[in-house]
Amino acid sequence: MTKKTIILIGFIILKFALQYFLISSEYDLQRDEYLHLDQAHHLAWGYLSVPPVTSWISYLIFLLGNSVFWVKFFPALFGALTLLAVWKTIEHLKGGLYALILGALCVLFSCLLRLNTLFQPNSLDVLCWTAFYYFLIRYIKAEKTKWLFAAAITFAFGFLNKYNIAFLLLGIVPAILLTKQRKIFAKKELYIALILGLAIILPNLLWQYNNNFPIVHHMKELSETQLVNVNRFDFLKEQLLFFIGSILVILTGFYALLFYKPFQDFKFFSFSLVFTLLIFIYFKAKAYYAIGLYPIYIAFGSVFLADILKKGWKSFLKPVLALLPILFFIPMYDIAFPNKSPQYIASHQEKYKKLGMLRWEDGKDHKLPQDYADMLGWKELAHKTDSLYGLLPNQKETLVLCDNYGQAGAINFYSKKGIRAVSFNADYVNWFDFSIPYKNLIRVKEFDEKSEEFAETSPFFGTSLIGGQITNPYAREYLTTIFVFTKAKIDIRKRLEDEIKETKNYDD
Repeated sequence: MTKKTIILIGFIILKFALQYFLISSEYDLQRDEYLHLDQAHHLAWGYLSVPPVTSWISYLIFLLGNSVFWVKFFPALFGALTLLAVWKTIEHLKGGLYALILGALCVLFSCLLRLNTLFQPNSLDVLCWTAFYYFLIRYIKAEKTKWLFAAAITFAFGFLNKYNIAFLLLGIVPAILLTKQRKIFAKKELYIALILGLAIILPNLLWQYNNNFPIVHHMKELSETQLVNVNRFDFLKEQLLFFIGSILVILTGFYALLFYKPFQDFKFFSFSLVFTLLIFIYFKAKAYYAIGLYPIYIAFGSVFLADILKKGWKSFLKPVLALLPILFFIPMYDIAFPNKSPQYIASHQEKYKKLGMLRWEDGKDHKLPQDYADMLGWKELAHKTDSLYGLLPNQKETLVLCDNYGQAGAINFYSKKGIRAVSFNADYVNWFDFSIPYKNLIRVKEFDEKSEEFAETSPFFGTSLIGGQITNPYAREYLTTIFVFTKAKIDIRKRLEDEIKETKNYDD
């Protein structure tokens, strides 16, 4: 085993260790994770919220025991593979041991540590961007068709994971057209690779067509409720923060692509960075959508810096550059991860507020960062719902209806009673079981002082009571209420069918 291989293995082990170490046990999973995990029980070629790959991984997690360990393992794995892709890119660009170590440090001690703590499509998205760029570099160097096919398969798999990768194509195609590498568009192998990629994503495109393109509605809703609050200046500011310890390496990589002779075949990468960022800015995208852009520029920057610093007095800068990612990680460790108690964060808000971390999707500041608040209260909700469910007669004829996908997913994940909660929100609207003659209703409702849920629903049931609330004041779901209704006087299934029709008609 070579020295390089031993160092690489050390980095990968450290990567996995950090991913498990950076989350305090006080936090539950994040609300999106529960939805993705529930998709394992409803496998399909598409969903209202995401493409299908996440559900495949969720099914694998389910087969492995559905524990939190495995939920956290896969995003950590994708982060480790991203580091490996950068390492292999540096090797292919003829970078030595210093370049490899610098690149690995820059990838390891970056925003990816935060991104890779969450079971969401984002970790695999970043890996697919990086792997695609790597395969494209291999093709440019060797012009072997297998690398084009590898890039096409990677893009297709990335598309089936998160549609965000389409921005990669929108940025890189015009960039290639501006350089001598435009000759690639005259190669018939390119179009065979494109057909291969299209064949892979075709089942998802057909699913979208057969379901009236829910992605269009999802993007419209996202634009109206979340992207409308995106500030373009904040988008640019956050780009600097994502890889703040390696920003110098990324910028020098961008410079080298323009002026460093060994990289002239890859000049289009510099244009691609600009074009892709401009497209993201135009569409007012969330800042983290662009994270997949940067790892490949770390590879270019690491090789360039290792070359220009290898002789003379400048060689003293090598350890400084290698230490920068670690030094910037120290303050990042203090605020960028859910490793502090909610009480601590709430009493030290100023440093979080300065970085804009307390601003939620509603455009307002809150006590905790939104992601942290979204990791609280779920076990409490599930345990209280389970307890109430266990007290009911005819448990199998009980409908657990929630306001949002986080509530439904959390109850289903933690339930010891086999509850399959549903909601009119997100993919759950398609997961109702109409074969059950429901007699009871457990209604999980977001807190609203004006809510008349109890008074409006009680007349349709023999007995009614308020079963409990989420009491954690730091949870985003604080005061979410559990209502219990038994001995239905109405046909619940008929009401559900009517409500679902209204929901889908409204969405259309």
